[in-house]
Amino acid sequence: MDRVVIVGAGISGLSLAYLLMRERPSLEIIILEAEERPGGKIWTDRKDGFLCESGVNGFLDNRPKTLELASLLLLDPLRSNENARKRFIYSDGRLRLIPESPASFLKSDLLSIWGRIRVLFEAIIPRRGRSITEESLAEFAIRRLGREAYEKLIDPMASGIYAGDPDNLSLKSCFPRVYNLEMEYGSLIRGMINLQKKAKKEGKSAPGPGPGGTLTSFRSGMGALIEVLKNRLGGRLRTVSKVISITKEKDIYTVNLKNGRSVATNVVVIATPAYEASAIIRNLDAGLSLLLSEIPYPSLSVVCLGYRKDKIKHDLNGFGFLVPHREKRRILGSLWDSSIFPDRAPEGYALIRSMVGGMRASELALMERDKLVTMVQDELRDIMGIRAEPDFVSVYVHEKAIPQYIIRHSERLSIIDEMVAKRYKGLYFTGNAYRGIGVNDCIENSYKLTNEILKRELREKGG
Repeated sequence: MDRVVIVGAGISGLSLAYLLMRERPSLEIIILEAEERPGGKIWTDRKDGFLCESGVNGFLDNRPKTLELASLLLLDPLRSNENARKRFIYSDGRLRLIPESPASFLKSDLLSIWGRIRVLFEAIIPRRGRSITEESLAEFAIRRLGREAYEKLIDPMASGIYAGDPDNLSLKSCFPRVYNLEMEYGSLIRGMINLQKKAKKEGKSAPGPGPGGTLTSFRSGMGALIEVLKNRLGGRLRTVSKVISITKEKDIYTVNLKNGRSVATNVVVIATPAYEASAIIRNLDAGLSLLLSEIPYPSLSVVCLGYRKDKIKHDLNGFGFLVPHREKRRILGSLWDSSIFPDRAPEGYALIRSMVGGMRASELALMERDKLVTMVQDELRDIMGIRAEPDFVSVYVHEKAIPQYIIRHSERLSIIDEMVAKRYKGLYFTGNAYRGIGVNDCIENSYKLTNEILKRELREKGG
């Protein structure tokens, strides 16, 4: 193996290329990116003193590999401030604080008394049998926590993370930690108690019910990660180089570009979204292409609005809010970005970033720009009482946004893995369409794939 071709320069492709380059400086690495700008859904846009994240706005610092990569790149992480701990749900006509502890949960009015009691009964709900058909997030949450907790807590969480429909999302694939808690301990509550006891015994911090960690970015936004990777990779990165197909003869792959050129290699990594990967390998393997095409991507728009702070009467001391589907609003939620990180807005201004669309309302994300902005303004007026016109507007439309890990996602991945292993030595798929949608997941998978590719090199050399 003397050359690796990586198709796609999102965070998965870029981090993989950098790690391979660092471990094997002599290895020829070519990254082919269709767009002028690398980074995929990570794009930081600085306008008029406002810093807008068009997609990804950070990562949690509770998993080491992203911080390790940042350290290698000499990037200083920027943790969110204490405001990020205060998160809200819009429920029954007003914003309500999400409880941060068992004691505050019992006192909270987010759920009714009966809703809170039903959650406590989770500890005695029977464990789900392993042989039962795969469960959706909605089915799991209603079964273990009750309908009210599902509608007011779990549903908006699914919208906030996946922009998804909990009736179709796979619990096992989307939230494996939660799935494993029930499988191992029979109950989420009992599982958390056991883990907290274990952590205390080992002198570690006790895990909470959520994913844990502090939301983290960089002083100049998440785009800083992409910019440094791009600079480190130099001429290995070729933008405006759209791959249209791949062919194979014996152990050699030919990667064909739209501009008529081609690159031969015996190792290809496809790090594009699944729908693009599907198109690229359609002529190579129609069955594999079909499996990849079945991973859905809803549309999502991000609307950034900047206001003078004196125009906003609502307290912005918090992370922002999510909206349950039952409320029938037209936004999924809003983040108060300038309250979370410094330098996101000019002095005296606030930046509010709202999400529109998702699996249950993709058509809203694709509205005309002016109508989209007006709709978000109307929603913020009703929810936060903001009646002023914004001083700053920026809109980012993602026609295909976040991959959905729907029911049977893990089964689909197993079939894909088996087909590739049997038929296509030297072909790999990576990215957020498969085993984790977040930045942490993508970078962890790049570390794993780097090891896998380099082990292949050792085997070929008889090492």
